[in-house]
Amino acid sequence: MNFKHLHYFWVTAKAGGVMRAGEQLHTTPQTLSGQIHLLEEWLGRKLFKKRGRNLELTEDGRIALAYADQIFALGSELESAVRAARGGSKVLEFSVGVADSVSKSIAYRLLEPALSLSMPVRMICSEGKFPDLLAQLALNKLDLVIADEPMSRRLSVKAFNHALGHTAMGFFCTPELRSTLLGPFPQCLNDQPMLIQGAHASVRQQLEGWLTRHQIHPRILGEFDDGALMTAFGREGRGVFMAPHVLAAETVAQFGVELIGHTDELLEEFFAVTVERRITHPCVVAITDAARGRLFG
Repeated sequence: MNFKHLHYFWVTAKAGGVMRAGEQLHTTPQTLSGQIHLLEEWLGRKLFKKRGRNLELTEDGRIALAYADQIFALGSELESAVRAARGGSKVLEFSVGVADSVSKSIAYRLLEPALSLSMPVRMICSEGKFPDLLAQLALNKLDLVIADEPMSRRLSVKAFNHALGHTAMGFFCTPELRSTLLGPFPQCLNDQPMLIQGAHASVRQQLEGWLTRHQIHPRILGEFDDGALMTAFGREGRGVFMAPHVLAAETVAQFGVELIGHTDELLEEFFAVTVERRITHPCVVAITDAARGRLFG
């Protein structure tokens, strides 16, 4: 394959036409069209089709573009790696997945120590559902997954759970809503508007049992998979919401809310899941040591 032809096709597909691609590549549209035509002849497939005055990718063109994206991304990584090696400062790549049920503030505090190493680090952070992230971990696309629950033994993924720590849960609301709550905590939550985590959150089942034990019957106004969205509703006075007590001072200062109370009966736990039984990646070592020694210690 002539990769110059592939590069011309890639730029044209990204630019949306030969005119704009020609300007970017400092060549004429005629030259560009001729080079792409040679690539089409070599592949035996049409990569573009005309739609009015514009070019549109064919189905084969979309397939070719997906591979070209990967090829030129690897080329960029190759250049960065060689330049770094020549300069004597190798960059350590660290790919981490964060379950979407983990608080963004907690995720930052957990991951920040990885950027404080003496060597330069490039962190590639993804967010998603825990099972999807585990699948990427199994394919060695991730070095680490941060989650608020351990990996189930029922899953056929060869990985290991490393407990980072846990925090009690605090209950927060605006000062205006706080002034309407009657009695001591937690009975003051009875018949009050509440915003709670979605059904898949690890703390959700704990909350339901806790409310039953204390005979508290709040008015559930919303359930949220996204903790940031729940907090946005909470800071507008729509209801009482829960957040990790370890972040109480930050939550109060950032959102202008008050801490009603907290309970050790509701615990949110955090785990690092890796393919290694014994942690060796420098970034993962920094994260686990800091979490156990400072954040939750």
